[in-house]
Amino acid sequence: MTGSRNKMFFNGKPTKTYLMKIKEVTTKKDRREFLDFPKKLYKGDPNWVCQLDSQIEEIFDPRRNYLLKTGEACRWILTDEHGITIGRIAAFIDRVRSAVYSQPTGGIGFFEVIENRDAAFKLFDTGKKWLADRGMEAMDGPINFGENDNYWGLLVDGFMPQGIGMPYNKKYYRNFFEEYGFKNYFEQYSYHRAVREPDGKIVEFPPRIMKIAEWLSKRPGYAFRHFEFSDKDRFVNDLVEIYNSAWAVFKEDFTPLAPEFIDQTIRKVKPILDPDLIWFAYFNDKPIAFFILFPDLNQILRHFNGKMNLWNMLRFLYYKMTHEMTRMRAVVGGVNPSHQNSGVESAIFYHLYQVFKRKPWYRELELSWVGDFNPKMTAIYEALGATRAKMHITYRYMINDKLEFRRYKDEMAMRLKNEKND
Repeated sequence: MTGSRNKMFFNGKPTKTYLMKIKEVTTKKDRREFLDFPKKLYKGDPNWVCQLDSQIEEIFDPRRNYLLKTGEACRWILTDEHGITIGRIAAFIDRVRSAVYSQPTGGIGFFEVIENRDAAFKLFDTGKKWLADRGMEAMDGPINFGENDNYWGLLVDGFMPQGIGMPYNKKYYRNFFEEYGFKNYFEQYSYHRAVREPDGKIVEFPPRIMKIAEWLSKRPGYAFRHFEFSDKDRFVNDLVEIYNSAWAVFKEDFTPLAPEFIDQTIRKVKPILDPDLIWFAYFNDKPIAFFILFPDLNQILRHFNGKMNLWNMLRFLYYKMTHEMTRMRAVVGGVNPSHQNSGVESAIFYHLYQVFKRKPWYRELELSWVGDFNPKMTAIYEALGATRAKMHITYRYMINDKLEFRRYKDEMAMRLKNEKND
């Protein structure tokens, strides 16, 4: 445990000088403080939704997070001289992903702090030292210890209620990251589109999208199917095949998905999963594209304050039956490179549109997120009539300051150039 003397600010008001202490989370009490601090920090903020305590704990549990079989994670709380928690942070290393980068790279996340620069820097220093001691030469943040579809990046624009899996944070965090020396690694854009007008009338998709979709649907060899639990194994394998063919092009840290991971994910989200919102495209029976929407669980979780006890389980069933989840979030999608620009994305959205017409409780669609390195997907979202509503930034800090910092899309361009020369 280490300490330093600083002047603190809470809600923008200075308090007396006192000693800050950083402490690794090791006890049950520490874990409780780690979970409860954001609930105090965001109290009264209508946009913030408390995630389930159990889901956060799962990330740091070697029995439940498969990444801990080869990786590491650690978390800390920051307290004042009275033992009151004023910040928290976690650091993690995914050994498989780290080995793919130009330099060994770890990450920090679960960053929350009062409005005080010294407190924020104390947390950053702690994560940086832990990563450096384990051979890391760069750190990304704020990120999650898992796939980047959940809790990835810092919200800098669009401070509104976030969809499930999308992070929300204090506005002043951006200054802390950038003043410390984090640099913009890539930007993540979220698009929103109304599905229904306030009076309940369906919002039509752009005619061009409908025309392309109808034309493609009639072409020989093409077929479209939504997910079915009765044929789960087939769909899981199809998703893995498409994902691994599509995303290897975009991700320097790409590691092939395993069917076991997708199967485990489906089991976890089964209570909220709507099979009609998950669509696959085939050409001559070969899987070529998929798109997954989830109902926005945050619209229910906002009632629970992080707890899923028996009473809240009953409330969950009630909220689900009464269609509390009116928003959908696009979680992930992919198109085999050989079928990109074929119009298959439009055809999938055409089939989703038919679902929207049958299910009047769905009123809003969130398309999140698409990186600034993926202009093709940005163009598709805009062609659907969606507008950019939010922006997150994933930052990178060069622990080894002798190494050159490159933005993600520059790394990708260099990689493609090298592959072409080879």
